[in-house]
Amino acid sequence: MQSTEFSNLIRPFQDKVFRLAKRLLVSTEEAQDATQDVLLKLWNKNKELDRFDNLEAFAMTVTKNHCLDRLKSKQAGVLTLVHSNYTDGNATVEEKMEQQDSVSMVEKLMTRLPEQQRMIVQLRDVEGYEFEEIASMLDMNETAIRVSLSRARKVLRDQLIKNHSYGIN
Repeated sequence: MQSTEFSNLIRPFQDKVFRLAKRLLVSTEEAQDATQDVLLKLWNKNKELDRFDNLEAFAMTVTKNHCLDRLKSKQAGVLTLVHSNYTDGNATVEEKMEQQDSVSMVEKLMTRLPEQQRMIVQLRDVEGYEFEEIASMLDMNETAIRVSLSRARKVLRDQLIKNHSYGIN
């Protein structure tokens, strides 16, 4: 496979690889390094890429595993998942502050979720992957993904309600 063919294959989801790495590693520089490492791993397997039904799912699995390995090697105990695309460009300053508070609250609550639930919420609700793709990336069946996502959302919802009601009920 030539480099142009490889680039054409990888280009459609290269940004997703970076975004997942950024969410897992937080640091932009580390995410860029991880993305390069993943692309190099894929290039080294370029003769085998044809055998994958879903190359994007394979690339995301490689990215997830690579980032988790990096975190483990640094002995980082907590994955921090960050998403900054929730803001509305036409919002007032007050609305932007409220949005940022809400995003911060969800980020904080997500850190309390088990690692697997955090990954599933990230991949489904933030990245927009289908259940089948998530199942392939995480080596789980779709039913387990749905159950785990449902439980994670319930925990997040209950905690948000609790925090917003300030004990009034």
